[in-house]
Amino acid sequence: MATGTYLDGIREALLEEMEADPAVFLLGEDIGLYGGAFKVTEGFLDRFGADRVVDTPIAESGIVGAAIGASLLGLRPVAEMQFIDFIACAFDQITNFAAKMRWRTGVAVPIVIRGPSGGGVRGGPFHSQNPEVYYAHTPGLKVVQPATAADAKGLLKAAIRDPDPVIYLEHKMLYRHPRLREELPGSDHVVPIGQAAVRRAGRDLSLITYGAMTLVCQDAADTLAADGVSVEVLDLRTLLPLDREAIAASVRKTGRALIVHEDTRTGGLAGEIAAILNEEVFEHLDAPIRRVTAPDTPVPYAASLEKAFLPDAERVVAAARDLLSW
Repeated sequence: MATGTYLDGIREALLEEMEADPAVFLLGEDIGLYGGAFKVTEGFLDRFGADRVVDTPIAESGIVGAAIGASLLGLRPVAEMQFIDFIACAFDQITNFAAKMRWRTGVAVPIVIRGPSGGGVRGGPFHSQNPEVYYAHTPGLKVVQPATAADAKGLLKAAIRDPDPVIYLEHKMLYRHPRLREELPGSDHVVPIGQAAVRRAGRDLSLITYGAMTLVCQDAADTLAADGVSVEVLDLRTLLPLDREAIAASVRKTGRALIVHEDTRTGGLAGEIAAILNEEVFEHLDAPIRRVTAPDTPVPYAASLEKAFLPDAERVVAAARDLLSW
């Protein structure tokens, strides 16, 4: 197995699936000649040609519409949003057509819509958002967000092979993160959609998270371990459908739940997870369920304000210590 980054995991998944299945093709803005804004598809045009690596106009609704149409003709399109923020331009195509097609007609729409999400790079309010909940609220879709290089590869392969539309979110801070350089698994590695992963086992407190916040929670767990606190870190990986069993099992064991996400607070996924815990494991809770999230504001541009906006390990540790005091 070769060593690679999170971005390499995405590249390998695309390369392997395109080589294995001629129905898989890519479309998006600047993905061909330029190789993509973050160079995910660099060299793909030379390797696969313009019929399978399609540069599109700046028209996200058109990109997704074309992908849907191609999927109905038997192809498996992977559509890139140059920044995931602009997936909003295709909201109607995704939620009112792709997500409902199987329910209305029995015909599958096997498309993947992928792109960079999240803050931390001073992208400002239009290039730093976390739009997962808009789509996690939509029956008929699947929504995934990997937190490791191996999962970036395995989840994307699963998404491409899935018979239904999948939103694949890749946090731009993780693309070349040195902590995520690891041995990438082979071409047969697929991470099943809908299964969470315990990144660190513990007995005193569950940190439930996903995406880039998985690293933040691991740092918080290290700090708390120095105080003798055993923290479990549960990486959701799939946001729709949620792995309810894994969420309940973790908190049933620890008795305390702290949910951490980079998305804003009101209506965020943490609220749904808290409801699941209340329904499934209320009698096992030794303390209230807590959340650490971004505040209800657009993502700031200024570095100092963005730092204040994004959840960090210090805030997670403070919230955890409050829970442990119960």
